[in-house]
Amino acid sequence: MVNKRNTLGRGLGSLLNVSEKKTEENIFGEIQINKIEINNDQPRKSFDEEKIKELSQSIKQHGIIQPITVRKINKDKYQLISGERRFRASKLIGNETIPAFIRDTEDENILELALIENIQRENLNSIEIAISYKKLIDELKLNQEKLGARVGKDRTTINNYLRLLKLPPTIQKGLKDNKIQMGHARSLIAIETSELQLKIYQLILINKLSVRKTEELVRNLNKERKATSKNKTKSDNLEKIESKLSSYFGTKITTNGNEKSGKIIIPYKSTNDLNRILELLDII
Repeated sequence: MVNKRNTLGRGLGSLLNVSEKKTEENIFGEIQINKIEINNDQPRKSFDEEKIKELSQSIKQHGIIQPITVRKINKDKYQLISGERRFRASKLIGNETIPAFIRDTEDENILELALIENIQRENLNSIEIAISYKKLIDELKLNQEKLGARVGKDRTTINNYLRLLKLPPTIQKGLKDNKIQMGHARSLIAIETSELQLKIYQLILINKLSVRKTEELVRNLNKERKATSKNKTKSDNLEKIESKLSSYFGTKITTNGNEKSGKIIIPYKSTNDLNRILELLDII
């Protein structure tokens, strides 16, 4: 009797009894692992080593269920498009070959294929997706609408991801490490300064704020800032002038009006204080 587990362990190529088989879009075959090189434009940049080990044990027991995707560079070399976790896990247990779909594609299409296939098959984090979208826009000269059409997303979704890249590196890392969710990050984007973004980020971590609580916090914060700005009657420039004059005269100087017209008010506390100010003005 044939051992079913061992048969599965030999991979899909063994089941089909082929080394290379033509399909409508791809060539399918078992490829020697040492002939495959990593694609530097692979969207996923970080890998959980423990999960790779778990996957390697699954592959050892059941074989590769979903083939990787590569492109042929030359007779003895292939470049990985998607399936790096499966590729790494197979190497870890010493497999010499791996089942793969071989795509016939140009260099400029590699990043697009890698992004689309990884989104469909693996859980990329939000920052990895955002970086990949940015690369596609820059390298393929696409606008957000055209990119959305290619990856099956609307323009708003594309823009939401791209805006994540404007956040401070600390917050981006927190998003990559699953310390916060994308909903948290989108709320933080609405805050004007990176210093304040980082303060709210720390509050989220310390108080374990939900996305909803974070949205409420940021909304109230922005309302307060708008109210403060609306009640402010003096320009930043006038405030700087007041500060310099106060420092020069040694007393609190205030202005009344605007930069086009108004008054400068110089208070004094005694006759001696008045004489001191007059001396500074070179009047006496």
